[in-house]
Amino acid sequence: MGILNVTPDSFSDGGQFLKPESAVRHGLEMLRDGADLLDVGAESTRPGSDPVEAEEELRRLRPVLQGLRAETSCPISVDTSKARVADEALRLGANLLNDITGFQGDADMARVAAAHRVPAVLMHIRGTPKTMNQDTRYHDLIGEVCAYLERSIEIAEAAGLPRDYLIVDPGIGFAKGHRQNLEILQRLPELRRLDRPILVGPSRKSFIGHTLGLPPRERVFGTAAAVAIAAWLGAHILRVHDARAMRQVLDVADGIRQPEILKA
Repeated sequence: MGILNVTPDSFSDGGQFLKPESAVRHGLEMLRDGADLLDVGAESTRPGSDPVEAEEELRRLRPVLQGLRAETSCPISVDTSKARVADEALRLGANLLNDITGFQGDADMARVAAAHRVPAVLMHIRGTPKTMNQDTRYHDLIGEVCAYLERSIEIAEAAGLPRDYLIVDPGIGFAKGHRQNLEILQRLPELRRLDRPILVGPSRKSFIGHTLGLPPRERVFGTAAAVAIAAWLGAHILRVHDARAMRQVLDVADGIRQPEILKA
């Protein structure tokens, strides 16, 4: 999953793709580089970020979604936690919702997903991006993450969205400290108890910077290590900035894990 941020303030690439034409160009480039789908976001969810009004989020999203849909039929995910934004994005041609609150923020999100009958990524978080790093104490990290995600699944099913449409994300970097992010990656197989595909988003995140002492744009090799290990331990979707490099990482990791898939 290629990350396409159309924001001025995302932690790694804020402001790079604010112009719709540059965003569309970058999205198409990621597809050529091996991304299987795109995740378009118009509101930064970096730690400490302020929320964006729905109309501003839509103002940023509309021309990008329209531009991408004119050029490609690839699956497009919209990274939003607002039902109004989700509804319009799906009408503009998005195929998937990626909600960092796991349907536990806006009470109408699950209803919108069910009405459009689209898949949804349900992520674990505590609080909001503004407050999440103030609440990183866990008695049982994996158990609490799974309990939250199971509740998200229940909300989706109650709204009429079948369990088969759901993908879970443990929320690397969201209300977790450095060691907790490493622990989630170490214990990723335990998320199989949810019986849903697993998405992991380690790309350029602070736990890599903490480990290597490098700024976001210099964390490609650290991201590659996290992506390879996550794939080996059972992640089904990797959300990344560097599509070309991570496509190569995943092709080799998959080849080692499942040699039978390699071309003769």
